Amino acid sequence: MAKALYGHVGAAPDRRLLDEVTRLRSRVQALEFEVTRLRAENDRLAAAASAEADDILRLTEPALT
Repeated sequence: MAKALYGHVGAAPDRRLLDEVTRLRSRVQALEFEVTRLRAENDRLAAAASAEADDILRLTEPALT
């Protein structure tokens, strides 16, 4: 049993597996960047919507006459 485990641990990593892990890490990094960008955009839009709602509430005369 120990020899089997040692042989498994000591074996050279499969090149295809390493390539796949590298590709997946790159994809995760790209998705994390996209999430950060979308959160910033969402915060910006929420602030703009809040400011616009505040402007509407400040109307002193009726909107429809």
